[in-house]
Amino acid sequence: MITPQRRISRRWIWLATALIVAVAATVTTVALVWHRAPSTVSLPLRAADRIALPGDSSRFDYESLDTGQGLLFIAHLGASEIIEIDIHADRVVRVIKDIEDVHGVLVVPQRHRVYATATGANRLVILDEDTGTRMADAPTGDYPDGLAYDAKNATIWTTNESGGSETVIDAATGRVRGTVKLGGEAGNVVYDPTTDQMLVDVQTRNALDVIDPTTLAITRRVPLPGCDHDHGLTLDPAERLAFVACDGNAALLTIDLNSWQVLDTQRVGDDPDVLAYDATAGRLYVAAESGWVTILDLHDRRLVVSGRAHLVDGAHVVTVDSTSHRSYYPVPHGKDGRPTLLYYDATQ
Repeated sequence: MITPQRRISRRWIWLATALIVAVAATVTTVALVWHRAPSTVSLPLRAADRIALPGDSSRFDYESLDTGQGLLFIAHLGASEIIEIDIHADRVVRVIKDIEDVHGVLVVPQRHRVYATATGANRLVILDEDTGTRMADAPTGDYPDGLAYDAKNATIWTTNESGGSETVIDAATGRVRGTVKLGGEAGNVVYDPTTDQMLVDVQTRNALDVIDPTTLAITRRVPLPGCDHDHGLTLDPAERLAFVACDGNAALLTIDLNSWQVLDTQRVGDDPDVLAYDATAGRLYVAAESGWVTILDLHDRRLVVSGRAHLVDGAHVVTVDSTSHRSYYPVPHGKDGRPTLLYYDATQ
């Protein structure tokens, strides 16, 4: 016989179960809506040129531009090499080989050096920009990825993604100056010249860490509500803003660097990867693993989507020339199926 007390108990169990199911369904629906392909807004871009790239149709990763010399350095991860392009003459200058699983690449024009993360060897490689000669290398943590240059302290920072750390390396000698443990998987890192601080994504904590580059101490951990797995990162130092791309939920956050609050959240293409900011135009480019590119313009310290569309498969890497406002996208498969560098001009 079921007692009144047991009837009440079962009723509460049924109600609780129904409530849990309803909440789960709501959460699932919201997630599905958020991860649906975003609405298309025509990109304010015009195809300008394209050049064939050497090598196979394997994955590209970061790229870095010396606007003064017109030299673009592209990490061809799948081929373990860096491709150097003269963007004024539209030609390949050289291919720098044997940089194992190269991910990050960063040219520092004032030093005439190129820095690259040889992820397969857990090392930073230092190259002469003018000759491509290998000058030095240094050990890093596990799986070095992105790079940043601290001009004041003359150091290169490597984000060791699975190692959950930053390796700080002397930009001239290649000597390791120290390591910063983040307590979580590392995303991208940038230098803030206004405050002389380093900012780094800690993507498994959904947080942004602020680091004193002199003491190598974490001085602030900024939570990122609405972000799942923050990876991409760039700054507008003059406007005191940080832009953070979250590849787990295709969100782009704008962070106020004065108050450390999230000012805005925008929807971008699935799996956003590389960010490029044209500071002269106040325009942000977000390239995603899905091949979608989102372009946003800054107005009164807020980003407004001016274009969002599928550009081409594999277009997850972008850099922009703040002088000409031309953007560059290396992709594994161009129109002829071969690796290609795509040039696009801004139309507005």
